[in-house]
Amino acid sequence: MEKTKKKVSPLRAVGTTLLIIFLLIELYPIIWLLLSSFKTNSEIALTPSYSLPQGIEVQNYIDAWNVGHMSTFMGNSIYTTVFSLTFIVLLSAPAAFGLTKMRWKLSGPVSTLFLMGIMIPVQVMLIPLFLMFKTANLLNTLECLIVAFSAFGLPMSIYLFSGFFKGIPNEMIEAAVIDGCSIYRVFFKIMLPLIKNAMVTILMISFMDVWNDLLFSMTFVSSTELKTLQTGLVMFSGRFGARDWGPTFAAIAMGTLPTILLYLGLNKVMIEGLTAGAVKG
Repeated sequence: MEKTKKKVSPLRAVGTTLLIIFLLIELYPIIWLLLSSFKTNSEIALTPSYSLPQGIEVQNYIDAWNVGHMSTFMGNSIYTTVFSLTFIVLLSAPAAFGLTKMRWKLSGPVSTLFLMGIMIPVQVMLIPLFLMFKTANLLNTLECLIVAFSAFGLPMSIYLFSGFFKGIPNEMIEAAVIDGCSIYRVFFKIMLPLIKNAMVTILMISFMDVWNDLLFSMTFVSSTELKTLQTGLVMFSGRFGARDWGPTFAAIAMGTLPTILLYLGLNKVMIEGLTAGAVKG
């Protein structure tokens, strides 16, 4: 008995074709970047962008790391990103728990205040922040970037954490309190394990903002040895100040790779976290 073949509807075929086209459009710049990072300057200038490199020019990465100071820029970015994400999670998770699960008179106005923080454009706050950091002697330091990243990352993180906490039944907290748990033990022993996927999701979203930041770094930091990855790429040059395209593409690839690897490794957990936050219990 022959198996009946499933008919593919024209609408589904068109949708699949469009998805493949969009996927190729998204992947082409990444493939072009990786191929160019292994080419010599003459290959980049004379061969098509989609052509394979004639050899593996590993020297591009060595020059980008040593001559282009990518080791310094990468280290600064890792330092500011790790501390900023730590402060964002440590402050936003308890704040969201207090706003959604604890009853107090000002919870509504405080929640509105944090939501207003999401709507304030970053550009509006540049001059006030610059003057504040100058007065506090924090200008041209990595610490001022950590403060700025943490402050602007808190409103969105609190908003997202609040959505996850609202999906947890209040009866679970009441039962724990009846059994003798303090509010701190409820938060650390019961709430945090339930929102671990949410925490990964928020960390990934905050990581993208902090790692790819250019505005704060260019505004508050002027010393070359304190510049982060994105500002380092802007001023990146090869020997004698000339634009060396091979090492430049290698530097961009090194800056892009952590984001791609993190997403590939955590995309399943991130999608689960986003789905859990969209469903209220």
